[in-house]
This record gives sequence, structure tokens and C-alpha cells, in this order.
Amino acid sequence: MAGSTQQVQTKGIYHGLPVYDPSVKGLTAIITGANGISGHYMLRVLSQSPERWSKIYCLSRRPPYIPGGLPSNAEHIAVDFLKSPSEIASVLKDKGVKADYIFFFTYLQPPPAEGKGLWSDAQEMVRVNSALLDNFLGALKEANITPQRFMLQTGAKNYGVHQGPTKAPQEEIDPRVEIPGEPNFYYPQEDSVWKYCKETGASWNVCMPGPILGGVPDAAMNLAFPLAVYAAVTRELGEKLKWPGDDKAYQVNCSMSSAMMNAYLEEWAVLTDQAKDQKFNAFDGGAFAWEGFWPRLAGWYGIEPEGPKDDAEYSATSTAHNPRGYGGKGKVRRTFTLASWAKQEKVKKAWSKLAEQHDLTQKELVDVDRIFGFADGSLCRAGALLFSSDKARKMGWHGFVDVNESLLAVFDDLARIKMIPPVPKERLQFM
Repeated sequence: MAGSTQQVQTKGIYHGLPVYDPSVKGLTAIITGANGISGHYMLRVLSQSPERWSKIYCLSRRPPYIPGGLPSNAEHIAVDFLKSPSEIASVLKDKGVKADYIFFFTYLQPPPAEGKGLWSDAQEMVRVNSALLDNFLGALKEANITPQRFMLQTGAKNYGVHQGPTKAPQEEIDPRVEIPGEPNFYYPQEDSVWKYCKETGASWNVCMPGPILGGVPDAAMNLAFPLAVYAAVTRELGEKLKWPGDDKAYQVNCSMSSAMMNAYLEEWAVLTDQAKDQKFNAFDGGAFAWEGFWPRLAGWYGIEPEGPKDDAEYSATSTAHNPRGYGGKGKVRRTFTLASWAKQEKVKKAWSKLAEQHDLTQKELVDVDRIFGFADGSLCRAGALLFSSDKARKMGWHGFVDVNESLLAVFDDLARIKMIPPVPKERLQFM
């Protein structure tokens, strides 16, 4: 790249995006898990360039929710990756599916063990998610579909952040975190993709986002939804927006990953020859801590923020492990959890009132432990999530979005699909 010149462009709030040569056109793509948060935004990104992406096959059990219908260059094909490779291949052959590039987002979150945390049933997560990918890879072989590049999206758990404090910054060259009895399904998935590519001659990418921000009907694993619910109900109750953790969690760096920006990066990765057979962290590119965002969130809703208090009564928990290898296990202190907050009767009544007023899709808060438990884990971390972007930048990636602007855009997306009430936007503050 020495001495080379690059062109970048801005699309709305997304800056530093690549400009592709017009000769790159007529490509076909498969997006798996197209009805989920990541697949939805991947479709939105690819459909912005119909000359470059002439055909997009969206593979999922249910069609993506796109107001106004799928783009003209996209087709949904109903398929269940828990079926056998032969059954999946039969569907692909019947539909005449071809693919220059494949973006794999299919994921299932098994319910946690009774009384345990979100990631407690690690063995089942490995079994189910390995099967989803392996069945699809087998089907590609049977259907004689060999892409130029296969992109697998995993995530920050690659670094063991769900187990305890990890090395910072997190770099793509960091070794796997192998903890006895705590298998990580990302690792066998990587092994499967590498084996498939070695056998077929395809190249690969693995992209690893942090907490993903996006607006789709499925609220699971979506940090934006519980945050918006918390703010909207707090406003309805006339209360302050209380921070649930301590000062350490308030200030710790957290690399956030907007689904749209992830998709821009993933498109760049598969179309960049230098980036083949590489792993990349996927995040918004700027500094983020809850201390800076919390007053902004309160301002959008016209309520008062309340940060950590020195005299607060905290309940403390230790992380299960210490992937970092020094300093002992991580400590997390909270005054309350959003999961417990969402179960309060006054909260349930306030949400039901808001849901009726705004004709929302969820008249009651459901799957509270999973949805709000994910938010609890993201708000109160035992260590920094500080992604390095050095590798991607050296290869020519310069994408950036202000997390605060992105979260507001995601809230607006959620409001448009009637997942949350419209954001009042009483006090907007950006750089």
C-alpha cells in the first residue's frame, strides 16, 4: 500500500467508507441469517449498490423484515440449517443459487441453564452453532457452490470477554482463550471454515464485532432495545436515569459495533485482495464509555441522568475466570440490574401504557432475563473492551461512525418498526 492513493466517501453518519472501482460489478452474494440484526444490515448495505451486487440470496427460516419489501436485486429462500446438508443442498439447487461471496450470520442462542447466566450452556451453544455452519458448508459442496470468499462473523467472545477481564487492547493475533469446561463455539466454527476453504480453494474472512447496535424486530442480543425501553419507561415514571453500576464500569472503554458499520467493513473485507484469509475486529472506530453517553441518552428523553454514587450500596460478583492471567478474577459491582428492574410491576404497567399509546408490537416485555441480561453484561464489564483497528487500517479501511449518532439512528429504526416509542429528542448533543 506504500505510496498508494485511496478515495473515501461519506454516507449519512458513516464516514471514511471505501470507493470501489466501477469495474467491480455483477456480483452474487449469499447472506445467511438474513432476518437477524447483522444479516438485515448486510442486506441494506449490499442493496445500496445494485450494479455491484446484481443478485443477493437471503437464506433464513423467516424472511427479513424490510418495510416495503425486499430490494429488487434480493431474493429470500426459506431454509433451515439444522436440516441435513443434502436437504439444504436440494433447496439451493432447486433455486439455482450461485455465490461469488458468502456472508454467514446464522446463529442460535440456546436458553441458559436454570438460574444461570446467558452463556452458561456452553456445550449446547457449541453443538447447535457448529451444526448450523457445518450443515451449510456440506450443502455448498453438494450443490457445487464455491465462493471466492467466505465471511464468518463471530464476536468479542473470541477474546474471552464473557469469562472475565482480558488482555487489552484486543488484537486479532491474540491466542485463543482455552478454559477447561468452557468451550467457545467460535473456535470450531473457525476451524470448519478454514478446512472448507482449504478443500475448495475459497478464501475467507472472520469479522469480530463487540455489542451490536441495530434495529430489527428480534430484540435478543440487541443492546439498543433494552436501553431505549429503560429510558422511555424512566421518562414515563418521572424518575432519573440511574446508572446501575459503579464508577469503574462507567468509565471503562467499550468498543461498540453498529450493525451498519460492521456490514460496510465486511463488504470491504471480502472485496479487498490484501484482506483475504484475515481476521478483523469490527467496531465503530471511536472512543466510547458510558460516562460520556449516559447524559446524552437522558437528554434525548428529557430526563435527568444519575451516575455512580460513592455512598451507594453495591452487590459485588466475581467473574467465572480470569482470561487475562493476572490480577485475579474480575469484579463487577451493581446497585441493581436491568433484568430485575424490568420485572417490577410499575415498570410493566408503564410499558403497557406506552405500548398501547404508540401501538407497539410488544404490549408486554418478554424474554426479560435474556434481553435485559445482555444489557447488564454490556453496561457493567469487568474489563475494557478495547478493539485494535491497526490491521484493518494498514490495509486501507478507514470507516468510522460516532457511536452516539449511531445509537440515535438505531433508536429511530426501532421506533419506525414499532418496537419502541418515538424518541422525544429534547436535548441533542454531538461533537
